[in-house]
Amino acid sequence: MSKYIICFLLILSTSLSWGQEEERQRKLEEQKERLQQEIRAQEKLLQSQKKKEKSVVNVVVQQTAKINLQQKLINTTAKQAKVLGNSMYINQVNVNRLNKDLKILKEDYSKMIVKSYKSRSEQSKAMFLLSSENFLQAYKRAQYMKQYSSFRKLQGEEIKAKTTELEQYNNKLSGQKQEKVKLIAESEKEKQVLEKDKQEQQRLLFSIKKDKAKIIADIRKKQKESRAIEKQIDRLIRESIAAANKKAGNTTNTTTFVLTPEAKELANDFKTNRGRLPWPVEKGLLTKKFGRQPHPLEPSIMIESSGIEISSERGAKARSVFAGEVSDVQQAANGTATIVLRHGDYITTYSNVGKVFVKKGDKVSTKQVLGEVFFNTFTNKAILKFLIFQNTTKLNPQSWIMNM
Repeated sequence: MSKYIICFLLILSTSLSWGQEEERQRKLEEQKERLQQEIRAQEKLLQSQKKKEKSVVNVVVQQTAKINLQQKLINTTAKQAKVLGNSMYINQVNVNRLNKDLKILKEDYSKMIVKSYKSRSEQSKAMFLLSSENFLQAYKRAQYMKQYSSFRKLQGEEIKAKTTELEQYNNKLSGQKQEKVKLIAESEKEKQVLEKDKQEQQRLLFSIKKDKAKIIADIRKKQKESRAIEKQIDRLIRESIAAANKKAGNTTNTTTFVLTPEAKELANDFKTNRGRLPWPVEKGLLTKKFGRQPHPLEPSIMIESSGIEISSERGAKARSVFAGEVSDVQQAANGTATIVLRHGDYITTYSNVGKVFVKKGDKVSTKQVLGEVFFNTFTNKAILKFLIFQNTTKLNPQSWIMNM
């Protein structure tokens, strides 16, 4: 009995491992498909940028974003190959085990058939029973003959079942080997494309070397504009907290929201959805991350980002990532707007909005359109700047938004 229990546990653990490997492979395939979609969208933006030929700098920035996505795609393919290799190893272990089990079963069955053949006559069976010393012994011999026949039948069925299982594993292993060959070919192709794009980027960088001083000055100018916008957003957050607390009858000078039971519940719901919030635009590419980072064009210059930037196409709509209330809508000097939404003691802001479809005090739902992102005809991009706060503390949107 212990032998069968051990075999059962071995098969069970193997099945669980197999299932886990297949789940990992499925998730990696989804991630790969998402990256391929982003690369196609990035290539579309890049080609559009090249046609405009107004700014080599913007082309380089676009090219850098595409190269980063391609590197992620190569890494994902490598992970797929590794997971597939692990699954192939498990399946090969099963094939080896089944071959060994089948060999033992067939040998035992062969011996049993030979023995059965030698004592096949009804006379032999009758003599075996009649030679019993007493009735009890005759009964036991009759039971033995019955059990022997049943055992032989069970062994035949077990051989058949294991042969079918072995065939299934061999078919799966064969398919996995083909899949691995395909992954290796895809990886090589991706590496070739990456190398070609890196060479193109180096050519572009060389062509703008003479304008380095001008480029650095432009970067610093944009940083100054970005800091001004973030300073305005910080002010809006503090004003929103003060106004909300005053409305609630709390005049204490504080930098945190005084929450009603309803607001506390909304904040808890927002927190529970960390990592599952939808993107603030339906389609787009992450072109600036949160936090301190080197500029993609001039690595010697470090930039600080309080949120993220998502590049999209003409007509892109800014949408709420969660249910809440419009706390404020502020116009910037360049004519674009920043929309501030409150979700309990959490705040989300949407900047560089060209057309605004909501007003202060409006209740909004998840994915509700707030406005249209401003489209820059020079860069040929619509860039949404998105920030998340808890009270006045800046949070990394990349850890809150799904698949970012």
